[in-house]
Amino acid sequence: MRIGFNLLVVGGHITDEHGHLLDRIKALGYDGVEVPVFDGPVSHFEGLGRRLKEIGLKSTTVSIVTEDANPISPDERLRRNGLDRLRWSIDCAHALGADVMSGPFHSPLGVFSGTGATEDEISRAADILREAAPHGEAAGVKLAVEALNRFECYFLNTMAQATAFTRRVNHPNVGNHYDTFHANIEERDPVAAYSEHAGEIIHVHISENDRGIPGRGHVPLARTIGAIRAAGYDDWLTVEAFGRSLPALAAATRVWRDLFPDLDTLMSESIAVIRRHWEAAAPGKLAKSTTKMTSTRKTTTKGRQA
Repeated sequence: MRIGFNLLVVGGHITDEHGHLLDRIKALGYDGVEVPVFDGPVSHFEGLGRRLKEIGLKSTTVSIVTEDANPISPDERLRRNGLDRLRWSIDCAHALGADVMSGPFHSPLGVFSGTGATEDEISRAADILREAAPHGEAAGVKLAVEALNRFECYFLNTMAQATAFTRRVNHPNVGNHYDTFHANIEERDPVAAYSEHAGEIIHVHISENDRGIPGRGHVPLARTIGAIRAAGYDDWLTVEAFGRSLPALAAATRVWRDLFPDLDTLMSESIAVIRRHWEAAAPGKLAKSTTKMTSTRKTTTKGRQA
């Protein structure tokens, strides 16, 4: 298992001025960072990749599409723009040294039609992702499609929808991205939603219900990480929190207040809680915990009968 930290909390474009933050992330024990790829030349990400390599951090990326580069648009020109943007995003991820590109790059964030996704939209987006997939495969970058909650997106909201979509794309380099924040809103049972679609999931975001520090809210983090480990997933668990440093993203994600006391507290608490739950979910420890719970129930039952 690798623990990552999503840098969107500090901005949409990571530069040399964030060097001290990268050093701190490494010192805290993170395995890597998730870098936003929203704009900039490929050469910028090459330079950032060199910096990460020097520090000893691996990377993933998060990317989006826009209204004028839109895979679900009925306008073929905008769909082709969307394909070009996906290929550019993959090139940036490759230049960075990332092995996964995650995010809602199926449709524009925060743009709504007034209805749910249509069959035509699903078909158009699947066609575009299918074209982009070989580019990602050649670059060594997996494409992890993220389902978002209904207030940020109407195209994919649940893991069932995401699975149906990626199966329609039908390419081995495309899989699902599970996010605990979105699942907490959209899934009737967020943990079961992970388990039921575990075979399709290639990337995971650990995010609290208020977008603040994981473990301080009501996302069932222990059970979720237990289900993740039990399913055999052994890759990125990436912390995703949001702040107000990027006004456009803060508006899109409805972040109107500070969600953590300071960045260092967010980073240090987050990695600690993930490690704790991952360790507690180890097969041997999980079996002991289950035995103890069963024994406690029997004792309680006997006491009631007496």
